[in-house]
Amino acid sequence: MRAEVRQVADNTYLVHGNNTNWVILTDGDSATLVDTGYPGDRQLLLDSLEQVGSSPKAVTAVLITHAHNDHLGSAEYLRDAYGMPVYLHEAEVPHARREFLQQVTVGDVLKNIWRPGVLPWMVHTIRVGGTEQHPVAVPRAFAGAGPLDLPGRPVPVHTPGHTSGHCVFHLPDSGIVISGDALVSGHPTSRIKGPQLLPDMFQHERDRAVASLNILEGLDADTLLPGHGPLHTGPVREAAQRAREHAI
Repeated sequence: MRAEVRQVADNTYLVHGNNTNWVILTDGDSATLVDTGYPGDRQLLLDSLEQVGSSPKAVTAVLITHAHNDHLGSAEYLRDAYGMPVYLHEAEVPHARREFLQQVTVGDVLKNIWRPGVLPWMVHTIRVGGTEQHPVAVPRAFAGAGPLDLPGRPVPVHTPGHTSGHCVFHLPDSGIVISGDALVSGHPTSRIKGPQLLPDMFQHERDRAVASLNILEGLDADTLLPGHGPLHTGPVREAAQRAREHAI
């Protein structure tokens, strides 16, 4: 099985894994990896780097939108095997070390098992390592505000709610937002099509997640690369507004 890789702009690639996405930003022989999928996505992750003409050795850093298992999956493997630094918002660093866990519990899922799509999603998640824990031994916080000195020059933007330290990454020159789980375009447990918040059981603080849509509205971009669901084109401002309407 090969990873589904889509080039969305110069040097920018959206990759669809097992019900989760990651992004590759390239600059010559170097690359930045944003999120890493589930633990079971590792071969797809490595394959996606090869498809864009890169390799793990060429990755300058791994950026993590938030430390849930379906985004953090191979971060520690890459750090340990290839020496890649792993960066997150400072509030998310202890989450990546698993000093605490802000993630949906088995009990939460079982309470919602009657909802359409939840049972098959749960079975699939277990198969791809979604209940495993792979803490990052040495996660790092972003050094400061503004663009990171990495391929793609991504700008971290703190969007708390889904987790306390959730960040999206803005690519101002390309008009792109890599939105992680702050704003998605679909999910197996949701019947909504298009921009939306994840179902409430996945939100650490729902009110803050809704409030963070205001932050997304302020980003000048017309392409959304979500953590779940397909590529979404159109003003990110309008996408955030639609998600708010669904959340009310």
